[in-house]
Amino acid sequence: MYDSSLKYKWDNKNVLEYAEAKARHEEALSIASEMKKDGLPIAQIVKFTKLPIEEIEKL
Repeated sequence: MYDSSLKYKWDNKNVLEYAEAKARHEEALSIASEMKKDGLPIAQIVKFTKLPIEEIEKL
C-alpha cells in the first residue's frame, strides 16, 4: 500500500515537472521568435533564451 502511494506521488511529481519544463520551453520559443522578428542576432537570442541555434534557425 505504501509503495503504490509513493509511486503515485512520484508519478504526479514527474508529470508536473515535465509540464512545467515544456511550458518554459514553449515560452522561450515564443520569446526567441519575437526577438528574431525584431532582427536581433541569433547569438544574442541564444544567450538570452538558452535555446540551441538549430531551434532558433527553424523559427
